[in-house]
Amino acid sequence: MTHAPSCQSCGMPIESGTYCSYCVDAHGELQPFEERFERMVQWLLGREPELARDVAEARTRDYMRRMPAWKDHPALQA
Repeated sequence: MTHAPSCQSCGMPIESGTYCSYCVDAHGELQPFEERFERMVQWLLGREPELARDVAEARTRDYMRRMPAWKDHPALQA
């Protein structure tokens, strides 16, 4: 059984490549950490509107630490 590739920034299933269309800019480059972080927080708050912002941020940081694109980012170091 083979696994479909997933975006190394957010984990979304993708057909090919390294990052999904949501995680790259108009030139195909990975968006800056701050932009990606905020968009992922907003996505989580959209799915769980009752969630407090600080909880959404903490969950997003935890998730991003497991993504290959961000695991070594200074903003995510403990």
